[in-house]
Amino acid sequence: VQLVESGGGLVQPGGSLRLSCAASGFTSTSAMSWYRQAPGKERELVATITSVGGRTNYADSVKGRFTISRDNYVNTVYLQMNSLKPEDTAVYYCCAWRIIAGTSYDYWGQGTQVTVSS
Repeated sequence: VQLVESGGGLVQPGGSLRLSCAASGFTSTSAMSWYRQAPGKERELVATITSVGGRTNYADSVKGRFTISRDNYVNTVYLQMNSLKPEDTAVYYCCAWRIIAGTSYDYWGQGTQVTVSS
């Protein structure tokens, strides 16, 4: 099982980035999420999308600016980030959730750095 994030980088305030997370080693997930962790802060949930129905939810801090989406055929989840702010600076992590026999399992990527600065 492997999750590989890409798309991070340096962007000016107000700019956009698109993160990708490619999952391999399993054929399906229950949901996939993006988390982020800024220096000195706890990891926080940014957005989640379910595999069935594509239901989404977002942290209040990113609503209206970020969009999570997925392509089930290639087992990839995306995070489109618009109107970026300096406070969005963090390492962004992809997480895949699987429920097997009633037990929830989570799998994590290595993270990708997003820096918003002028």
